[in-house]
Amino acid sequence: MKGFFKHTLLTLVAVFSLLVARADGDVSFEINTPLMVTAGEMFRVEFVLTNGEPDKDSFKVPSFEGLEVLAGPTTATGRSFQSINGVSSSKTTFTITYVVMGQTAGNITIDSAEVAVKGKKYTTKATPIEIVAQNAKRDEQAAAEQGTAVQNKIAQDDILLRLNLSRATVYQGEPIRASLTLYTRASIAGFEDVKLPSFNGFWSQELPVDNYHATRQTVDGKVYDSQIIKEYLLYPQQTGTLSIEPADITAVAQVVMRTNRAFDPFFGGGSEVYNVPRKLTTGRVNVTVKELPAGAPASFTGAVGEFTMDTQLPATELKANSAASYTVKISGTGNLTFLQAPKLNLPSSFELYDVRSTEAIRSTTAGTTGYRQFEYPFIARAEGEYDVPAIEFSYFSPEKNAYVTLSSAALTLNVAPDGSAAAATPAQIITGTSKEGVRQLGSDIRFIKLGDAALSAVAAPLMFSTTYFIILLAIIVAAVVAYFMLRRAIRDRKNTVLVRNRRANKVAVQRFRAAERYMREQNRHSFFEEMLRALWGYMSDKLNIPVSNLTKENIREQLQRRGCPAEDAQLFTDIISRCDEAQYSPAESVQMSDVYAEGVNIISRIESIIKR
Repeated sequence: MKGFFKHTLLTLVAVFSLLVARADGDVSFEINTPLMVTAGEMFRVEFVLTNGEPDKDSFKVPSFEGLEVLAGPTTATGRSFQSINGVSSSKTTFTITYVVMGQTAGNITIDSAEVAVKGKKYTTKATPIEIVAQNAKRDEQAAAEQGTAVQNKIAQDDILLRLNLSRATVYQGEPIRASLTLYTRASIAGFEDVKLPSFNGFWSQELPVDNYHATRQTVDGKVYDSQIIKEYLLYPQQTGTLSIEPADITAVAQVVMRTNRAFDPFFGGGSEVYNVPRKLTTGRVNVTVKELPAGAPASFTGAVGEFTMDTQLPATELKANSAASYTVKISGTGNLTFLQAPKLNLPSSFELYDVRSTEAIRSTTAGTTGYRQFEYPFIARAEGEYDVPAIEFSYFSPEKNAYVTLSSAALTLNVAPDGSAAAATPAQIITGTSKEGVRQLGSDIRFIKLGDAALSAVAAPLMFSTTYFIILLAIIVAAVVAYFMLRRAIRDRKNTVLVRNRRANKVAVQRFRAAERYMREQNRHSFFEEMLRALWGYMSDKLNIPVSNLTKENIREQLQRRGCPAEDAQLFTDIISRCDEAQYSPAESVQMSDVYAEGVNIISRIESIIKR
């Protein structure tokens, strides 16, 4: 009886320690294991990371001295939500599980495990475990038989992964719906090693799946719970047979097995939950893409789907030199994203400017639907009556298996004088003359003056005088100077390295101004993003090294090679590191004003040292 109470007390202490929850949002790392086990008995050791995702390869497993590791590690993730008195909270968990067994009776200690989250280390406490002697001999093969039984609980076809296509044969540009669907006959705890399919030869767009619920479906004579986990809209960009590379996912199934622990029926009903990983793949899926039929109209630019067209010209009467616009709106379902503006032919006396486009597009399982609107701004320069030809837009209809041409109505546009002639200064007009005739009377005929003429000396001509040669020499000198300056400017423009070097500081200043604007708006993400662009971009232009080839190490090396002090080179890379860390960090450990001031100062110092 005394042993029973000791056993119960220790178990209650273990259970209570697991029920103590951290505040929502706090990161914790704890070990979950019984404090007392029987020799020869399997049990689980769980390392639970709460409200955090471990950094890659950061988990350091402790020594299981005195224990035999039978299985693991297996990982699982979970998320829970709760609402108390109107206050909602959530908790995420990342669990690493080992199945172990104590061989002999005695006391052992599981040392601390370690994991890192965003560079910060978390450790568990060293946990003592008491291994008590078993009352009776256990079969030496029990552990192996238990593991085999767990695996046999999940058949190979209990979990399936399929990539389902809305159609396998389409025309080029015709959308396909691709659904990555999981079919299960077992409980799924989570996923590992997720590799999504690649869509080479397609333009793909992911669709939201939040509103999809699990449904019952029959596959190969068996009933499954099906759930769409990813869905895409695919537009084939080339013809022929296109292969969609397989998707690979490791699903972690949960299996409940009875246990022989003497104290389990009192607390857990005598059962144990095991995680069983199953690797799933969709296999390669082929799509046949047909070429569009021959005989496409001249106005066809690649539109595939079902569309309508509306055109609008605000007025058919305009004044010369006034601005107007012709609007074309194409609506429907199909490859709207790739639509090009239809061609508009205007008379030669019209000035047509760049087309402006607006759109309202949304992607659904039926395809991309909405509209694209094109606005053609123009100015009619000359008065008169003009014919504006009809606008044509052609598309291929998969439903009709034919090309369809939509056409607007031809318009007649009247351009009236703009009234500028009437606003001119009035003048006496002689009738019966052409527009190029004489307008002012008395301006072309002068009266003859009678009487004695007063003669005066005529000034010497400028040609071949001293002044003439001075002016000529000045012109020649100016032309020579202008010639050499022009040659130097052309040479500098051809020297891309020199051009990038000279513009480096200017471009950096522009980006600093944008970063300052984000700082005033308290937009931390955009601020640090713009600061990184300014710093990396400046160094790329200054050192003539593509941004993709820049590293913090070669930046420090190149700066020191150009005479920059080592502490300035180190400070430059430190600022980049601080921006990287703070860009997505929710905490405001890095002040934007400090980073901005340091970034501007370091660029100024470097510019003064290595300026050419």
